[in-house]
Amino acid sequence: MNRSKSLIAAKLALSTALVMASTMAINVYVPATRGYFNLGECMIYLVALLFDPVTAAFAGGIGSALADIALGYLIYAPATLVIKAAEGAVASKLAKKIKARGESILLPIAFLVVAGYFTLILIIGYTIFAGEVEFTLANFFVVKGFLSPVTWIPIAFAATLIPFYLTLRRRGEGLLIAALLLSGLIMISGYFIYEQLILGYYALAEVPVNFGQAVLGTAIAIPLYKAVQKIRGA
Repeated sequence: MNRSKSLIAAKLALSTALVMASTMAINVYVPATRGYFNLGECMIYLVALLFDPVTAAFAGGIGSALADIALGYLIYAPATLVIKAAEGAVASKLAKKIKARGESILLPIAFLVVAGYFTLILIIGYTIFAGEVEFTLANFFVVKGFLSPVTWIPIAFAATLIPFYLTLRRRGEGLLIAALLLSGLIMISGYFIYEQLILGYYALAEVPVNFGQAVLGTAIAIPLYKAVQKIRGA
């Protein structure tokens, strides 16, 4: 019994340390929301794929909140504790369901991911990246114009349908991609609500940042997970 408890404690401590370290390793300050871009999702997702939802929730919430405190973002720590714990738990739960049920839940998860990110892209496009634009190439070639909000509809379709196609085509890996990106929506929407309603910041400014964290986290976590699985099987 004592050995079992020791192993559980060691797993929680190691997972939490990995999340905290990855969150603090590289961070970019976002003045508009006083938040920051980080690589924490990489380890949250890796822990979620390797272990159970409780471990993923503990490591995601505690590890990320401790990083906020250590880096001086105290105002975000309470929200981070809840948001990242939920993100880790959902990612792990979805990964476990995928392993158990396989492709029977591929389409529903893929559709949810597409609908969520399609909506996000439209919101960002309509509110932030619409109006007069200027494109410059090495200070030699400059093009000015007007980007209509309607333009973001085909952009959103292209941005979501391409990964949707790849998800369906690459079945096994696609399922994991869909699961992690779906859990990433919890993080994106959670911080948006906290910043907009609680802090009163211009929360939309950080949506692209958090979107990038979810996508980059997924892109790094899945190869790492596969590498760990190979080592385990060796």
